[in-house]
Amino acid sequence: MPTPAARTMQGRLLPKLALTLLAAVTGLVAIMGWHTWQLASQQTPVPARPGAAVDAQAVARRLSLAVQQPTIWSPKDEHAAAFEALHQLLRSSFPLAHATLKRQAFGRHALLYTWVGREPQAHPMALLAHQDVVPVAPGTEKDWLQPPFSGTVQDGFVWGRGAWDDKGNVMAIMEAVEMLIKAGFQPRQTVYLAFGADEEVGGEDGAHLIAQWLKQQNVRLRFAMDEGLLITQGMVPGVRKPVALIGMAEKGYLTLRLTAKGQPGHTSMPPMRSAIGMVSEAVTRVEAQQMPAHLSGLPREMFEAVAPEVQGLNRWLLSNLWLTEPLVLSQLQKSPATNAMLRTTTVATVFQAGERENVLPGVASALVNFRLLPGDSSAQVQQHVQQVLAGLDVQVTHEPQVTEASPVSRSGTPAYQLLAQTLRELQPDVVVAPGLLVGGTDSRHFADVSESIFRFSPVRASQPDLARFHGTNERIGIDNYVQMIQFYERLLRNADAL
Repeated sequence: MPTPAARTMQGRLLPKLALTLLAAVTGLVAIMGWHTWQLASQQTPVPARPGAAVDAQAVARRLSLAVQQPTIWSPKDEHAAAFEALHQLLRSSFPLAHATLKRQAFGRHALLYTWVGREPQAHPMALLAHQDVVPVAPGTEKDWLQPPFSGTVQDGFVWGRGAWDDKGNVMAIMEAVEMLIKAGFQPRQTVYLAFGADEEVGGEDGAHLIAQWLKQQNVRLRFAMDEGLLITQGMVPGVRKPVALIGMAEKGYLTLRLTAKGQPGHTSMPPMRSAIGMVSEAVTRVEAQQMPAHLSGLPREMFEAVAPEVQGLNRWLLSNLWLTEPLVLSQLQKSPATNAMLRTTTVATVFQAGERENVLPGVASALVNFRLLPGDSSAQVQQHVQQVLAGLDVQVTHEPQVTEASPVSRSGTPAYQLLAQTLRELQPDVVVAPGLLVGGTDSRHFADVSESIFRFSPVRASQPDLARFHGTNERIGIDNYVQMIQFYERLLRNADAL
């Protein structure tokens, strides 16, 4: 038992220790509070300026006509007439643009327009969009409120496949160019308009050929901007204002095939491990032991950019990532949307094995799809999977389509500031932040010809809207579409200062 002296000493030390801990916690809270309080907004301070006048009903009708063409790319080119009809619509709708810009065709249906600038030595820029659309899923046609290729203009929307992805951008860019030419504007730098026709299947017959040609002409773009992230409403926790996320990079693409071989035969005398059992275990291991998550790079840059605009506890947490990072990281991993920003994702998509219920298959395989985070190469991912499957008799090979994650564009450039300035002039309530695009775009083909690549569509969207991408009831609000046209018009004017 402790002696009386020891008990006395213990009685003196415990209050001192408690006071020390209290002082430490108080100091830590004070430091975190100071960090939170002094965090200044990173938004570009620019005066608001109204957008150009746009005849909303006229531009909606022209977009409607574009949507009515089922421009679905296919190997046998069954929809060639639809692409030609869209090209004719562009000619008739934008006569000044076609009289002023040089038009070139690439592959089957891709188009490149060149708007020669006043100063040939100025670095050019490019605006990208794609003409092709995804098919409507068989059996879902009845679920559409308006027929998917009707282009119906109703209830303040243009309805139909491609209204948003991505004919809205094609037509908005052309509307802006036509308006500017009519107003007597000529850009200082040459402007390229690159409209691919097979983006939904990889862009090899469109954007890839255009980018190759630009490279052969020794063209070096100041920046290129393609579809991508959006002006999100209510999608960034704690931020009441709309947040325009500018995609500074996009994830890569890799599919691995996991294959196991077994002894084929009758199921009455099965082996200890079947081919299906081994592949199933392999898939379980790979999905359970994914590549690590990181709150670094673009995700961290995004949260640091929005932190001053966040309300409540989230502002406290995001303002002190030096301490709160583990907690924030664990919470972000619980949502599929934010988890995809933090790591190379892993998911099994196809399982192939067996033909009859009483026969053991000799081979079983599964396809596992990975979306590569910038910094994770396809070779590193394959090595990780092989380590996870060590000791299991499963072969790991990759499927032919492999795309590495894109380079990361920098947010400290004049080109990025141009986008931020343009957005905030037209929509002063918008918070602009860099982001990571988890999908893929035609812009990846332009990495060798552009200093910066941005993946951004000037479209306002809330969470329910996202299901319309490649889904049922795709549509775009007419007011939203007008804002897109105003954005491109102002962007081309503001680019003169680059």
